[in-house]
Amino acid sequence: MDLVDKVALITGAGRRVGSALALAFAARGATVAVHYRSSTSEAAKLIEQINAAGRKAQCFRADLERVAEIDQMIADVVAAFGRLDILVNSASVFFRRPIEEVTERDWDVNMATNLKAPFFLAKAAAPAMRRSGAGKIINIGDWAGISPYNNYLPYTVSKGGLITLTRALAKALAPEVQVNCVALGPVLAPEDYGADDIAKMVAGTLVKKMGSPKDVVAAVMFLCEGTDFATGSTLLLDGGRLLV
Repeated sequence: MDLVDKVALITGAGRRVGSALALAFAARGATVAVHYRSSTSEAAKLIEQINAAGRKAQCFRADLERVAEIDQMIADVVAAFGRLDILVNSASVFFRRPIEEVTERDWDVNMATNLKAPFFLAKAAAPAMRRSGAGKIINIGDWAGISPYNNYLPYTVSKGGLITLTRALAKALAPEVQVNCVALGPVLAPEDYGADDIAKMVAGTLVKKMGSPKDVVAAVMFLCEGTDFATGSTLLLDGGRLLV
């Protein structure tokens, strides 16, 4: 897919990997819909940066735990730009919780943000993509969806579900829309990790280094503009962590 003048919606775009993806789509000529929930100032600065580079972008706020807000956001994006070609489900929640401490709320928030929201976002976005004759949906997953982390049970189950959702959506939305997943390893450390934690992450890879948002951008761009033949696939971007 040629990204020039296409419209890309990036969820969780105010910070970290989502922000890098939004900037990358803008640099390739796409109009960017920047979703955020609470990162108001970060999203506003991102819009300023994209606009200053001569590209078009706009913020859209939604609580992804609420399907009504998801539907309204998709409608607002299409109303603002007249189309929607690409959806990147980057927004995610991630926190440690030993099984003895897992609450119903812990379970629900992981499933809602990491699994339910990508489904309803895709469901709402698909009609606009089909009207244009083509679309791309990229789910940002985690290698833990294949090999679960200990003490992150709701998170790993939600990410495992996201891999299955990717395959199911690829069937449901074919042939116009290709749906793929990028399963990340240690590309950015959690913000509360110290040097020892990061060293353990690096030691747990085959390549003995951290990945970066640039690696995620490269993988997503391959699936968006590098090929129109991949669908239902999960690309591991984990530095070989799954093999250790």
